[in-house]
Amino acid sequence: MKAVVLAAGQGTRMRPLSESVPKPMLPVADRPLAAHTVDAAIDAGAAEIVLVIGYEGETVRDYFGPEYRGVPVSYAVQEEQAGTADAVDAASPHLEGPFAVLNGDNLYDPAAIDRLFDACPAVCAIEVDEPRNYGVLSTADGSVTGIVEKPDEPPTNLANAGAYAFPAAAREWLAVPASERGEHEITDVVARVIDEYDVTPVTLERWLDVGRPWELLAANEWHLAELDGRIDGDVSDDAHLEGEVVVEAGATVEPGVVIEGPALIREGAEVGPNAYVRGATLIDRDAEIGHAVEIKNSVVSRGTSVSHLSYIGDSVLGRDVNVGAGTNVANLRHDDADIEFTVKGDRVSTGRRKFGVVAGDRVKTGINTSLTPGLRLEAGATTMPGETVERDR
Repeated sequence: MKAVVLAAGQGTRMRPLSESVPKPMLPVADRPLAAHTVDAAIDAGAAEIVLVIGYEGETVRDYFGPEYRGVPVSYAVQEEQAGTADAVDAASPHLEGPFAVLNGDNLYDPAAIDRLFDACPAVCAIEVDEPRNYGVLSTADGSVTGIVEKPDEPPTNLANAGAYAFPAAAREWLAVPASERGEHEITDVVARVIDEYDVTPVTLERWLDVGRPWELLAANEWHLAELDGRIDGDVSDDAHLEGEVVVEAGATVEPGVVIEGPALIREGAEVGPNAYVRGATLIDRDAEIGHAVEIKNSVVSRGTSVSHLSYIGDSVLGRDVNVGAGTNVANLRHDDADIEFTVKGDRVSTGRRKFGVVAGDRVKTGINTSLTPGLRLEAGATTMPGETVERDR
């Protein structure tokens, strides 16, 4: 079976992190988000991966190449972001038999993807507390009998998790009409398959739709928690590491550093001296964490520098950010309410009691800058020395 992995979107809800990197290529532990999906497909026995690309598609091509883990990789270009069925239709010239469709910005329980392939035709679902917020499957006698979007009275608590195994005939059913949202929806194809075939629901133990910055943080918390510690880089005898900590070859941990895992220090990164890294934290390639810096439960992307005497907590820093000395991130409200963040112009609850700042690529903060909870800094934004920033910029 071939696996179609959808990776064409920019991810506007993920801004500012997706301004120059397609959302599926943002870092989750030791690889891009989409690579976790591709790995799950390969582990389930996919004979070929078909990646549907669009926005910044060369970034995807450069990472996966013509072959990934010994499995051939093909590419299909979705010229216009016109919905999931349109994306799969772009891949249809590469398809001739049964095929799977997976979202490149979702994290799946890998064992369930194996069961999905075996049960074709099948659809993945996850049990949720509030099914009215999702597309919901109805079932009878172990088969899917229907799918309905955000129903007022859900027939089950099984939410559609966006992973499908289709029969070969579905290749001819991809040209569906546009929905009320103006998009060609893969769920219309699923409905046709349900009418024509016995479709098996495959329940996921765990699933995460990574659409917004705090969900990228959650994705890293998930996969960093699965680390098996190892030290391949240069770690000072005067550093203290506990828990599951990975220091890759080419990384440096200076004297006086304390790292409490799970944490991943990637190739070319430098930490310390006397820095403190804790929680589920990713220090990506070529990042620099300076003297007496504390990083807690955060993602520090490639090439970013956090200068001495700074604190970064529950935050996501994009690539090539320069955090000036003495910069402090506040990550908790005095009233203990959940932190809100701006998504497409609206303030939205993150559902997290602690959440700091999201900084796009090349942000620069002046020395002694204070950043308030739930702050969004667009790519290239700057702050003045000693400034307290309370509004997005």
